[in-house]
Amino acid sequence: MSNSQLDLFSNQYKELIEDQFQKSINGLEAPNILKESMLYSLEAGGKRIRPLLLFATIDAFQKDPKIGLQAACAIEMIHTYSLIHDDLPSMDDDDLRRGKPTNHIVFGEANAILAGDALLTYSFQLVAETPEETVSLKNKLDLIKLLSHSAGAEGMVGGQVADMIGEEKTLNLEELQYIHLHKTGKLLSCSILSGAILAEATQEQKSNLEKFAYHLGLAFQIRDDLLDISGDASIIGKPVGSDSENHKSTYPSLLGVNGAEEALNEHYQLAMDALYKVGGNTGLLEALTEMIVKRNH
Repeated sequence: MSNSQLDLFSNQYKELIEDQFQKSINGLEAPNILKESMLYSLEAGGKRIRPLLLFATIDAFQKDPKIGLQAACAIEMIHTYSLIHDDLPSMDDDDLRRGKPTNHIVFGEANAILAGDALLTYSFQLVAETPEETVSLKNKLDLIKLLSHSAGAEGMVGGQVADMIGEEKTLNLEELQYIHLHKTGKLLSCSILSGAILAEATQEQKSNLEKFAYHLGLAFQIRDDLLDISGDASIIGKPVGSDSENHKSTYPSLLGVNGAEEALNEHYQLAMDALYKVGGNTGLLEALTEMIVKRNH
C-alpha cells in the first residue's frame, strides 16, 4: 500500500473521529469547564493510532469501518484520560504534552482529574449507546468487557502501577515487558480485537490478531524508548532524555541501542508474520505497522 493511500485513509477517519468528539462532548449536559477540559486534551493532536488500528482491522474483513466509530472514540477517550492523569504532579509531573501545556497547567489539578474521570466513564456509555442496527447487543457487551479488561487493573492501570513500582529500580527484560504489554500494549490490542469483534472474525483470526497485537505493542514501546534517546523534541512535543533522568529501565538501557533496534525489528517481523496468517485485505494494517515502527514522534 502506498503512503498516499494510507494518508487518505488516515485523514478521512481522523476527521470522522474529531467530528464525533465534538458532537459527543458538546452534547453532554455538564459544566462548560469540564467539557472544555475534556476537549482540550482530546483535541491536543496525536497520531490516533488506536482508532486507526480499529478501523483498519474492520477494513481487513471488507466491512464498513464506520461501524467502529463509537468504539474507536471510546478507546481514544480512555487513552486520553490516562495521559491527563499521567501528566499530573503526583504521577509524571509534566508541563508539556504534544507541544502544548498539559491539562492541569491550563485547567488546574482538580479539573484535570475530573476531566480524566469523565472521559473514562463516558467511554463505556458511548459504546453502550451505539445503535443496535449498527452493532448487535452481544457485540456491544463483548466490546465493553474487552475495554474494561484492557483499561483496568489487569490492563493499562495495572501496567501503570507496575511502572511506578519499577522506578529507581533496575528491571529485567521480563519485568519491563510486563509493564509495556499492560501499560501500552493492552489498549493497542483492544483496538485491534475490537475491530475483530465488530467485523465478526473467526476465533482463529482473532487468535492471530492477538499475536499480531502482542508484538506490535512491544515494537511500539521499543520505538518510544529509542525516540527518548535520539528523537527531536520539537517533533515529539516533549523533552527527550526524560527516561534517563528519571532512572527508568528501558529497552536501550537493558539491551543497548543496537540491541533495542534488533528487538524492534524482530517484533516487527513477528507481528507481520501473525498478520499474514489472518488472511483478508490487511494492507492498511501492514502500512500502519510499518508507520509505527519507523515513526519519528
